[in-house]
Amino acid sequence: QVQLAESGGGLVQAGGSLRLSCAASGRTFGIYEMGWFRQAPGKEREFVAAIRWGSGTPSYAESVKGRFTISRDNAKNTMSLQMNSLRPDDTAVYYCALRSNAYSSQYDSWGQGTQVTVSS
Repeated sequence: QVQLAESGGGLVQAGGSLRLSCAASGRTFGIYEMGWFRQAPGKEREFVAAIRWGSGTPSYAESVKGRFTISRDNAKNTMSLQMNSLRPDDTAVYYCALRSNAYSSQYDSWGQGTQVTVSS
């Protein structure tokens, strides 16, 4: 079992920045990819960004490209999401997730989530 713990959420004004972190613990060997998802009130959970654990190759949702940067530290089993130029529509609970199987698109483990609120 892998446990994921997010940190770094909070309240920020539009145009501001926040940095989210996710720490993985437990059976962390064999991580294939880690990602960030978010869910706004009344909306479905959506993909934000992901990073391949071995190569560090990132991927982003179109809505955050150029504003968010995902990174990871393999040695510390941590992942971060630097969020710049935040907008009110970025307001959501942000979840960290982990995928261990390269042949499945399903994420195996999820964090509890951290609230990000962007005021206008």
